[in-house]
Amino acid sequence: MTSSPVTLTPKQEELCRQTRWDFSDLRALFINCTLKRSPEVSNTQGLADISMEIMRRQGVTVETIRAVDHDIAIGVWPDMTEHGWAVDEWPALFEQVMASDVLVLCTPIWLGDKSSVCTHVIERLYGNSSLLNEAGQYAYYGRVGGCLVTGNEDGIKHCSMNVLYSLQHLGYVIPPQADAGWIGEAGPGPSYLDPGSGGPENDFTNRNTTFMTWNLLHMARMLKDNGGVPAHGNQRSEWDAGCRFDFPNPEHR
Repeated sequence: MTSSPVTLTPKQEELCRQTRWDFSDLRALFINCTLKRSPEVSNTQGLADISMEIMRRQGVTVETIRAVDHDIAIGVWPDMTEHGWAVDEWPALFEQVMASDVLVLCTPIWLGDKSSVCTHVIERLYGNSSLLNEAGQYAYYGRVGGCLVTGNEDGIKHCSMNVLYSLQHLGYVIPPQADAGWIGEAGPGPSYLDPGSGGPENDFTNRNTTFMTWNLLHMARMLKDNGGVPAHGNQRSEWDAGCRFDFPNPEHR
């Protein structure tokens, strides 16, 4: 959910006007892994809003979840209420994940790494990864993943490597340059949306966010038009050695 109108740069505006592709049948989901509950301002959401606005201007249906606002149980099973938890909102959120052609995980940096909330979300995505699609492939095949990172300390590339590796391991397709981020000077200082931070005006960040957004859209378009990833040599249903469903922490590989 965007709290205020999003301003694109002139170059971003121009690219939105010049597009010749139809993305209007695509759906994108941004999961904001900030530690701040709504309605507290999230700098990570501020950067995500740029990518979301570009997508919306292409007719993409875009949704965003602030994970910390939801009661997501800890664990690696699809529904943790079946394993002792009284409440688990993940199954409903997972429906949004599966309805989306594009998934973008958005995280702040803490101690040089992605947030604990982001790790939690990836663990729950992992818990559903043994599910299969109609072609007998892992359920996330045919979907595209990316990530956005913000902070005022080093760690953008480290966080991106971790998040993007995790998504591709689960079955997501990662297009070229599928990450972007912003950090201020090392140490305490202004965050992305703070007055005078220079974050929203940073050309390097705006360029990378734009590249990421369009590459996600192009890859999702190609996959959708071609029926996803061809189902040959990658079908779990055709492989005798499956995961052990009777064991906790099921490994899908």
